[in-house]
Amino acid sequence: MTGGITGEPARVISRWRRWAALAVLSLSLAGISMDMTILNVALPQLAADVHATSVQQLWIVDIYSLVLAGLLVPMSAAADRLGRRSVLLTGYGIFAAASLLVVLADSAPAVIAIRALLGIGGAMIMPTTLSMIRVVFTDPRERATALGIWAAASSVGMAIGPVLGGFLLEHGSWHAAFLVNIPVMGVALVAGSLLLPEFRSPTPPQWDLPGALASITGTVALIWAITTFAERGVTDQPAWIALLAGTGILAWFIRRCLRHDNPMLDLGLFRSKPFTAGILAATTFMFAMSALLLLSAQWLQIVEGASPLEAGLAMLPAVLAVGVASPLAPGLAARIGARAVLGGELGVTGMGFLTIYLAPQPISYGWMVVAMILLGAGAGSLAVGSALIISGTPQTKAGHAAALEETSYELGSVLGIAVLGSAAAAIYSSRITSLASQAGLDLAQVRSAGQSLSAAEDIARAAGTPELMTLADRAFTTALADTGLIGFVVMTLAAVGVTVLVPRRYDITRAVH
Repeated sequence: MTGGITGEPARVISRWRRWAALAVLSLSLAGISMDMTILNVALPQLAADVHATSVQQLWIVDIYSLVLAGLLVPMSAAADRLGRRSVLLTGYGIFAAASLLVVLADSAPAVIAIRALLGIGGAMIMPTTLSMIRVVFTDPRERATALGIWAAASSVGMAIGPVLGGFLLEHGSWHAAFLVNIPVMGVALVAGSLLLPEFRSPTPPQWDLPGALASITGTVALIWAITTFAERGVTDQPAWIALLAGTGILAWFIRRCLRHDNPMLDLGLFRSKPFTAGILAATTFMFAMSALLLLSAQWLQIVEGASPLEAGLAMLPAVLAVGVASPLAPGLAARIGARAVLGGELGVTGMGFLTIYLAPQPISYGWMVVAMILLGAGAGSLAVGSALIISGTPQTKAGHAAALEETSYELGSVLGIAVLGSAAAAIYSSRITSLASQAGLDLAQVRSAGQSLSAAEDIARAAGTPELMTLADRAFTTALADTGLIGFVVMTLAAVGVTVLVPRRYDITRAVH
């Protein structure tokens, strides 16, 4: 059962063992996804304890995603060659060990190194959990349901990170945000070694060192550039250099893959329109989800005055909507068609953004709950998109498909923060300047307050000008509403795009070998 298998080993796996294996895969994926957002809550305490500079704080946050995104393609190729189960279990071990090392960390460089090591483990886990589902579930209908649960685990993990982080910080130190990974990965390591079959591709991708280096450096440069634009603005010269360099390197990598008979990453998968639609759906939903978490957390904590834990709890409607919509979406797609569900779910996500735009100003928490539920309900698009990507891909190419899907998650997340986060910041800055000039406040203070809502809060407190904070709150809620309109347009275009790409009668439960 656990030897070097190159066929379809799941045919001899009992039903209970299949679903128990899915529980292991989903638990570990939720832990990885949670780690992307839990640190945002713990960062202030962590930075103060290790005396991290502002630049070091950025690296503490960003290095995890950069390393993870850069290694997705090489690690997927390694899993097909060395065995998906072996790579997955190794990733569990690395993630747990890195989390334990935090007890020894007493400086910012040490924390950055630990976060980088977590990124290595995460890159071994994320795509392999997805390709392992293709191994374990050979029945297309069962696999579609499993992919819905897997997609829910990913989204719920991201959304629950701030809740868990806030709870842990209220009862302990920032170390808990790392140590919480140990029991999760420990359970996954033990259960995975007992439940998961091994799979090695009979035609693994040829190992390509220049291609691997190009994939890593190009992806890291591109994502770093996008996140830097979001943090420093579009005039940042190093970000432009990184963007151009990353784009050029990835273009060379793409050309190399297309010309190779057995490439590290099979980009020919994009010849399938349903596959392309699935990637588009995954990218745009993560675009929406990351922006929702960012903007909602800012609004709740600064405008509404919620604590990190209270803010996390206030975002639970989105988590619950994701948890309900994702498992149900594949079954609905089997009944009424994948095209209708995929386009409809992205459209529902767009309606969540439209609710934020159309709600009476200043927006109340009740309207935000409606928006969160609609946005979370759109997570069904992630589940159906995963089914289009994985179920429509031959077993031997599942590693390639998983790497592309997980890369789309990372790209969608950074784009959501960069595009909608930057748009909100620009609108906020313009709006507070206009409001403050009308109120006759000090222009130097106003310019400083225009940098961010947090800056406005600090300046208003230090200068004893509560009216500045009132104006800042108004400016931010206006920016939040206008950003909702941008999100609605993006998601509507995505809904139209996937509807055009997916054939009318496409069945996600059909068998592909």
